[in-house]
Amino acid sequence: MQLSTGGDMLNFGFWDESTISPIDAQEKLCTIFAELSHLKSAENILDVGSGLSAPAFFWAEKYPNLSITSVNINNSQLVSAKNKRSLNSKFEVRFINSTATSLPFADDSMDRILAFESAQHFKPLDFFISECKRILKSDGILSLAIPILGKDFSQPLLKLGILSMTWSSEHYSKNHILSTVNKNNFEILEEKLIGANVYPPLADYYSKNRESIQKKILKNYSTSVEKILWRSIKKMRETSEKNIIDYLLLSCKKN
Repeated sequence: MQLSTGGDMLNFGFWDESTISPIDAQEKLCTIFAELSHLKSAENILDVGSGLSAPAFFWAEKYPNLSITSVNINNSQLVSAKNKRSLNSKFEVRFINSTATSLPFADDSMDRILAFESAQHFKPLDFFISECKRILKSDGILSLAIPILGKDFSQPLLKLGILSMTWSSEHYSKNHILSTVNKNNFEILEEKLIGANVYPPLADYYSKNRESIQKKILKNYSTSVEKILWRSIKKMRETSEKNIIDYLLLSCKKN
């Protein structure tokens, strides 16, 4: 996404009839996810797998009561986020370099834990969910926004085609995620499948604006990179329409 937008948001975005750009779609998904996570009533939250922390800054501005800790295993992304944070000191955001499966936080210390389009990279997922159970306060909420396999396939890579190479993450199914959450005694509060508002409209936008997007990409990358991205975008739409891939929003409460 950063290749085509030039911004710091890394998520796919949520597209509807009023969406005018990828950044608009990304901010809509941030807003939907914040509401799913009940951030309005929270104080201390972890944003795990925080990328460049653009969503954390977005939430910090929208909810000034929040104290946000961005956790990322990628130290260079954290450095970039810290530099941006220094330009706007009103944001209550701090940064921790850590893996998602062994988090350096005290038991019962957080109101919310968010994995905003990041948990697809966590392996094993069970370790992360178990850590969330330990760290969340009583009635604390864990929320995930995660690209998933639409069905449980025995050989998912064959179904994904080029996406098996360009979708650089684990390929979790909804059933696997829900069973992992249930195993750790979380209560499901809300679940939504929003793939139809994620993949096809993003592919349509790329198709309609390919020439201008291509110019941005070619400033830093070769034509072969753009061609691979274009093939991946088309495959993304195809697999979404066949329900091979989907996108899950999930919130659950610690019991």
